[in-house]
Amino acid sequence: MQDQNQEILFLIVMGGLLALVLVGFIVTILFLYQRKQHKQEEELTRLKEEYDQELLKSQLEIQETTLKSIAQELHDNIGQVLSVVKLSLAVLPLEKEHQAYAPLQHIRDVLNKAVYDLADLTKSLHTDRIAQIGLVESIRFDLETLRKTGLMEVKFDLRGEEYRLGEQKEIFIFRIFQELVNNILKHAKATQLIISLNYTSEDVFLFSVKDNGVGFSLQEKKDSTSPLNGVGLKSMLNRSKLIGAKMVFNSQPGKGTTVNMEVPLSRA
Repeated sequence: MQDQNQEILFLIVMGGLLALVLVGFIVTILFLYQRKQHKQEEELTRLKEEYDQELLKSQLEIQETTLKSIAQELHDNIGQVLSVVKLSLAVLPLEKEHQAYAPLQHIRDVLNKAVYDLADLTKSLHTDRIAQIGLVESIRFDLETLRKTGLMEVKFDLRGEEYRLGEQKEIFIFRIFQELVNNILKHAKATQLIISLNYTSEDVFLFSVKDNGVGFSLQEKKDSTSPLNGVGLKSMLNRSKLIGAKMVFNSQPGKGTTVNMEVPLSRA
């Protein structure tokens, strides 16, 4: 009888151990399955992000190519036509006493301004020129053009010793700068604009744009359902994302806007 009880106890213990082993096996299988599923989801997310990044990069490259083509067409065609008209007017044999002399001089002045403005525009649009002269000179050139208009007070703050950030980064930062200035001119009603470039000794480049305009609500921009509202903002954020930059908007209605961007570097 005692032997029988021991056998029963042994069977119960063994059954319990087998049950524990089976439960442990099932739990392990479930854990490995979930882990594998999680890795697959992470891989799918990574592939989707890479695809989105490549798609965005291609779109922006197409935009740059288009801007370059427009700049070339403006320079080669419209610029040449304006120059021909300008030269044609210059050789007209009119004396100062002629009644058409003063209007003609005015037309010449307007044409001169149009030729110079067109040249400035093509320089800003042309990607190769940005890559050639660098970010600082490209921004300085655009700010000088803006300063000449007298629309607002312009300040340019350059800190640190300039170094090249890489062609793609400089082009994207310059396009972001142009978009910001364009938005300020269109919407901010600002009287002062401050642009800061900080070439720090650390592996980060700091870029800042500040205005004293009417400001805006960033959340309202993001929540807007209008297809046109926030397009510029999205474009800037997409460009900054492609170069791994962090872009922060600080703005409140009536208190102006400050945009800070940190660009990580990989310099030798």
